[in-house]
Order: sequence, then structure tokens, then C-alpha cells
Amino acid sequence: MKMILRNLKQLREYPSAIAGLIIILFLVLLSIYTVITIPYHEAVLLWRGGAVWADSPKNAWPVWHSWIERKNLPQTVVVDSRGGMVNETVTARSGDTTEVSMTFGFDYPYEAFPPEITLFLNANFQERGPHVSLTWVTPDNREIRIGEMTPARIDTFRISQDKTLQRRLDGVPPAQGLFADPANPDEPLQGHYELRLKALLFEPDSELEAKLVVYGTVYGLAGTDHQRRDLLIALLWGTPVALAFGLLAAVGTTFSTMAIAAFSVWYGGLVDSTIQRITEVNMILPMLPILIMVGTFYNRSIWVMLGVVILLSLFGAGIKSYRAIFLQVRTLPYVEAAQAYGASNLRIIRNYLVPRVLPMVIPNLVILVPAYVFLEASLAVLGLGDPVLPTWGKVIQNANAEGALFKGYYYWILQPAFLLMLAGLAFAMLGFALDRVFNPRLREL
Repeated sequence: MKMILRNLKQLREYPSAIAGLIIILFLVLLSIYTVITIPYHEAVLLWRGGAVWADSPKNAWPVWHSWIERKNLPQTVVVDSRGGMVNETVTARSGDTTEVSMTFGFDYPYEAFPPEITLFLNANFQERGPHVSLTWVTPDNREIRIGEMTPARIDTFRISQDKTLQRRLDGVPPAQGLFADPANPDEPLQGHYELRLKALLFEPDSELEAKLVVYGTVYGLAGTDHQRRDLLIALLWGTPVALAFGLLAAVGTTFSTMAIAAFSVWYGGLVDSTIQRITEVNMILPMLPILIMVGTFYNRSIWVMLGVVILLSLFGAGIKSYRAIFLQVRTLPYVEAAQAYGASNLRIIRNYLVPRVLPMVIPNLVILVPAYVFLEASLAVLGLGDPVLPTWGKVIQNANAEGALFKGYYYWILQPAFLLMLAGLAFAMLGFALDRVFNPRLREL
């Protein structure tokens, strides 16, 4: 152990190792932050989407895309009557009729048109629903009648998809026509906009709540996908999932393989012969097709896949390498001395054989981590990832299924791919440096 600690101090001589350690530390801290701030059940709920992301734009670039474009791209504007964000007046009419007026005002300083405009309505009534009329007011005080409707108790009016309004705007899509500058129809008119809602409620206890959402083309630090989900959720949670899968698989396979090789060499004879034959058979078994079969016919849980990976790697090719070293260690004088004074087989394996191999195990273990991280991502890209957990591979698979590259949504693939490469590079740089530290022959080169 002292030798291992002494060798680890030599890592300071390798800048690549320091860089790798800094990146790994960053990923570990990011994983801890993610697990604390976004608990597992909350992350799963968010990733399942649905009404949770109703206020988010679809296929929106990250906000930093505005810096690249050097253009103030629109961000999502939400004006909700329940948050005291609108001017509301209630006027009693004859009988049980009440008139409710709401003004949804917002500033629009952006240099591009919004992709969607939606009005969400929640009406509380017994038999007769409210009658709603909508008017759009532009910064230059032009009034555009949007239309009239009688909403259900929970209703969604997608203004940007209203064909009647589009005909009223001379065939221009509403998302463009409502914001267009009369002097330059290809550019949005910046300034203060209003959506004026007037509703007639025909029952004494009737209520009406409304929320206007003007969707943007950029959103958050990572953008959104086709289901309006914030990709930052998957990028953050993909970090602890990738590190946990890679580390557990690397540790499990490395130490189990080393232990089997030690038992094989020490007991020899039939035990050694049997283990070697099993290893040779296992070496020709293709791991990825077997994992695909397990995911297709049994279970796609990431932890089931982890167990299968470790099981298939118990008798991996590493047994041959460890066996060659253990054969040399077994003949050393201090091993023979331990056997002479009556040390048990288990004690000799644990205290005399295994410690001799540890300096070689540590670099191999570190280098194996990115291999298993990429294996988990590969399964997800093939559609065999965990159906519940948001991971980097799952993001890439969704992007590929939706044709992200063909549609120009490069951020959708580049962000998780960059994190995968960053994790692989960090462990590779540290592993190669550890190999030079613990391997005397490489150290002399």
C-alpha cells in the first residue's frame, strides 16, 4: 500500500494526469450536485414529459446559440392570470351574467419571430360555458381580431395554428403575422404587445383562468427536444448514471477476474485447467449481441445490463494476463516461506499473490471505465437503454430517431457526445499516466 501511495505522488509529473483528474473531479461533483438537487423520482417524472413541459418550446436551441448567431433570438414568454401577471376587471351584467376582461401584456425585444403562440384556458362552470373573444394589440396600436370561442373546462387554443386567423392575415402564419413590422414584414416589430381577452360568464359561480405562452426558439443551457423536455435534465442525470455504470462494471470485472486467476494459479491441476477452458470459451462469446438479446427478450434495466456485463466478464481475457503474473509470483521465496510456516491457501492468495498484481490492476481499472461508459451509451443508441432513466445515450437515440441532424438540431447530438468524449478522455489520460507510473519498463522510456 505504501508503494502504491508513493507511486501515486509521481502523477504530479504528468500534466495529462492532472488534467484527467480535474475533469473526473468535475464530473463527480456534478453527479453529486445532480442527485441532491434533482432526486431520482423527480428526474424520472420530468423525463417522462407530458404536461410538465407544456410551457417549453419544441426543439429549441440552447440560449448560448444567440451568442453564436449574434442575434437576440426569442425566449419563451409566459403570462399567467393566476400569478397576478394580468390586468383583470370583472363587471356585473344583467341576471347572472358577468363580464371578465383580461389584458396579457408583455415586451418583445427579440429579432426573430416566435415558432408558436398558445392560450391555455381553465373554465369552472356547471352547464353553460363562457364565451371568449380575443383581440391582439401591437406596439403601434393596431388591433387584430383573433376570434371567438366557447372553451371547455380545460382547453388549449393554439393561436399559431388557427387557419381562420391565417386567412385574415392574408395567408401569413399567425406566429409571423401578429408580430410582423408593417414597414418590413420579414422582421418582427419590437415593443409592447397585448392580448385582450373578454369573456362572458353565464353562471354566478363561474370562473375563468388563462395563460398565454409565446414560445421561443432558444431555451435553457441545453435546449429542448421534440417532446419539449429540457435536455439539461438528461445531460445532468446522465453523468452519475455513466460514472456509476462504468465504475461498478470496471471494479466488478477487474477484481473478480483477478481473484479467479489467483485461485486458478494457486490450486492448479484440474481447477486451473477448468478455469482456462471456460475462459477460452467465454472469450469467443460476443458480449454486445448477448446484451442485445437480454434487452430484447428479458429486461432493459441498466442494473440488469450491469449484472450481465459483470457475469460475462468474470472469465474474460484478463484472466490470461493475470495468470501469467501469478505464475511468476508463486515461485518467489516469500510465498514459499509463507507456505512453509503453515499459512492457509486463502491467506497466501489474499496477502501475497494479489498485492503483487495490484500495481497493474489500478491502471487497467481506470482505462476500463470509459469502455463500459461507451457500452452503456451504445446500448441506449441501439434502443436498448433503460426505459426510465435519462442518459446520454438515450438523448442521442432520441435525436437519431427524430432526424436531428437532418433537421439542423445539431445541439441535440453534440452535447451528449461531447460529455461522452470528455469522460472517456479524462479516464484515458489518467489511466495511461498511471500505467507509466506503475510499470517500471514504461517509466524508463
